[in-house]
Amino acid sequence: MSKDFLAEYDAASDADKYPLVQKWMKTTPLEFFKQLRKQRPVLVTPQCTLLALFTDVRDVLQMPEIFTVDLYKPKMGVTDSDPGYLMAHDDDALHYREKSLMQGMLNRDDIPRVRKIIEHAAKEILDDARGNIEIVNNYCRMVPAIMVQKYFGLDGINRKKLLKWSFWNQYNTFHNQPFDLNSKETFEHIVSTHEKCSDELVDYITVLMIRKVLTVKIKDRLFGSYIKISNLLRSPFGLKPLAIKDDIVKRMIRSSFAEQVDFPLTRIGVNAGGLLIGAVETTSQAVAQVLQFFFQQPQLLAQVKAAASKADNTEIDSLVWEALRFVPISPYMFRQAAQDYTIAKGTDRETTILKGTNVLTLTQSAMFDNYAYEDPDQFKAERHWYHNFNYGFASHDCLGKYIGMAMIPEMVKQVMLRHQIQPSAPIDYKEGPFPEEYMLTWK
Repeated sequence: MSKDFLAEYDAASDADKYPLVQKWMKTTPLEFFKQLRKQRPVLVTPQCTLLALFTDVRDVLQMPEIFTVDLYKPKMGVTDSDPGYLMAHDDDALHYREKSLMQGMLNRDDIPRVRKIIEHAAKEILDDARGNIEIVNNYCRMVPAIMVQKYFGLDGINRKKLLKWSFWNQYNTFHNQPFDLNSKETFEHIVSTHEKCSDELVDYITVLMIRKVLTVKIKDRLFGSYIKISNLLRSPFGLKPLAIKDDIVKRMIRSSFAEQVDFPLTRIGVNAGGLLIGAVETTSQAVAQVLQFFFQQPQLLAQVKAAASKADNTEIDSLVWEALRFVPISPYMFRQAAQDYTIAKGTDRETTILKGTNVLTLTQSAMFDNYAYEDPDQFKAERHWYHNFNYGFASHDCLGKYIGMAMIPEMVKQVMLRHQIQPSAPIDYKEGPFPEEYMLTWK
């Protein structure tokens, strides 16, 4: 007999209601969300309001001026004198402008190159491990850090510092909110550590920008003519043309923007830092959880291993994307109501959400709604991507989602190619929000 979550919730004191909800979202999300969708798709708790149906989640996420990311602002450096990072803005000029510019910089034509970087880095790490690896720190975090350096261009720094900066930025922004119920001591520790990491990151980005500007302005000019002449000479011999080395930071610096575009060097630096924050910890968690999901299901594991051995990545990619429905990095996205708004008007779940209310859009629940998918409880790799919320939705969908959609499956693929690979224990989160330890062995 299935558990009656709502009966237990209704019987609990006000002080215990949301802690119960938080526990169920962490331990039994699919069962809990299924009951919410059927019986109470809008759940109003003392701490926040939860939305469980696809249509309600979609509506909230596509109304950014009503349901805002204001909770990001203190975490992402937004002040009266500093606009901070674009993610902390809702459908305004800065968000629209800078996201558009960065989408152009992260040219989707680069994806094959990025996947090759991931493939090479993954193989090298796994080869060096010789059949035994703690995969979270040495692979799941390290491979995207390598990509951040080689493709994004955040180089000249110890990778472990990149990991630290990404970790604490992610922790403070997405796991240190009022509805996370952290103790005062934990909250303050996360904030102070994040602030120290942000200071270090700003210092690094400042030096990086100076170095990259000098590289672009001086080396490109010095060697540009040489490369042009050399390529004219190489062509008759059928030799591959030389190219000036490229990464995203250099690409931004090489680009010329009119003053009216309002994308000066300082904003380039802010966006360079944003590339790091969004790439490492999210990828690490996704890869670790997908691997565990596959290892726990022998029949599915055999299918995944067979798909990994194919030159065509279509099947392995689809298997990984479907797995992320079951084990997303978070079961929800949070927003804050900027005004009173009545959700689901004219239905029996019609509810007025008051200004200032924190709203959890249960994106994992939405991905299991019959409205979105037929037989949603079944694992079906052939599902289309358009109802999947793992990379966000609408104006706040992930800037680097196409990179992630190649990087995460490729990292999973390279692990699955190892002979008789298996975990020695489940993922250890060490009482935190992220995977911290996961031992794998193979022959």
